[in-house]
Amino acid sequence: MMGSGREEIAQAEDAAPIEMLAQLFEAHGWPCETVGEDELCGEIQGSWTTYQLRCIWRAEDAVLQVLCLPEIRVPEAKRRAAHELLALINEQVWLGHFEIWSQGGMLLYRHAVMLGEEGLLSLPMAQMAIETALAECDRFYPAFQFVLWGDKRPREALDAALVDAAGEA
Repeated sequence: MMGSGREEIAQAEDAAPIEMLAQLFEAHGWPCETVGEDELCGEIQGSWTTYQLRCIWRAEDAVLQVLCLPEIRVPEAKRRAAHELLALINEQVWLGHFEIWSQGGMLLYRHAVMLGEEGLLSLPMAQMAIETALAECDRFYPAFQFVLWGDKRPREALDAALVDAAGEA
């Protein structure tokens, strides 16, 4: 999924995080816009839906945070089941985690990368941060759909989603 476009920035030196991510998005033809010097917002088509990505740079902590939003709002009536599903899913996620924002019930995946004193992001690190967010959202998107719209219990939804995902490869 991420192969095309990499050649165009393969020679890129480490750069300020938002600058590197903007180059990455541009090379892949993904729509994005920078919001000041410390934030990039963009869209990437995943396997199931178009994901909204927000990348936020905190220079004082040398941390880049990647948020991936699959445009799923969890209705109040489904919050208990969705939170149970989140707990099951987060046990399986090695990098980052899923959460539901208390204001508005928006589902999101969040991951942070510490960049050290220089605060520079390499192309491989940028690729990995975006690929990880997309892969985790694609992997678990069906489970959320099963709970929210298919009325499956959380464990049943997760099991069904992981079997379906394994069968697609």
